Amino acid sequence: MSAHEDFPIRVEQHGTLEVWTIDREARANALSRPTLFAIGKLARAAAENPSVRGVVLRGAGEKVFCAGADLKERAGMSDDDVRTQIRLYRSELGALDRLSKPVVALLNGGAFGGGLELALMCDLRIAVAHAQLALPETTLGIIPAAGGTQKLPRVVGEARAKEMILLGRRIDAATAYAWGLVQAIVPAEEDPLAFTLRMLEPIANGAPLALAAALEAVDRSFDEQLHTGLDVEALVYDRLIPTRDRREALEAFAAKRKPTFEGR
Repeated sequence: MSAHEDFPIRVEQHGTLEVWTIDREARANALSRPTLFAIGKLARAAAENPSVRGVVLRGAGEKVFCAGADLKERAGMSDDDVRTQIRLYRSELGALDRLSKPVVALLNGGAFGGGLELALMCDLRIAVAHAQLALPETTLGIIPAAGGTQKLPRVVGEARAKEMILLGRRIDAATAYAWGLVQAIVPAEEDPLAFTLRMLEPIANGAPLALAAALEAVDRSFDEQLHTGLDVEALVYDRLIPTRDRREALEAFAAKRKPTFEGR
């Protein structure tokens, strides 16, 4: 399946695995509203397709997996539009998060903000050596709003999550591997997709019912606290939507200058 701006994801079949490529390289594979809807549609279709045993999600090009929210799109949104967008993170990306088949994020480059949160919704993460990862939202007057405040601590621990979120710290692939944030780094001499598909052979050739059961058992061990935490994340993010600081961050981005925050 080819991609276009109304459905900006390319889909390829590799045996029992589907490869989804966010095809917005010129926009750093950012999460536009059509991209969110496309991910939700593909996740729901994969859930019902017995020929799909797993999914690999990557970004187009070699520089960026996903840069998170499309800030140019966001700048033209009203406060209510932003609230709708945040709800779409929960519903459309949530369909990926809840998919009963293994999903692996192939971080072919940077994963920033919502891009890292998208990767955290996947079951495993594989990175190229030059990949960089960050949740810089607090430097933009907001917080991670697609589950980052809840999922990152579960993967790397509270202190490291706070370090990344409060300081906006960017980490490299080696650090992410050491922290357990990615499960493998693609050797420099290998093709990232070929490496990933080879690593996922146990999924491609595995017992689909057992894989689904294992995912359900692991995920349900976190479900109750996660749902509560996601509700809290949405609530506190909503308080930031009408603030002058959030608007200042968008204006500074558009003007390519450093924002000046006033706490209002």
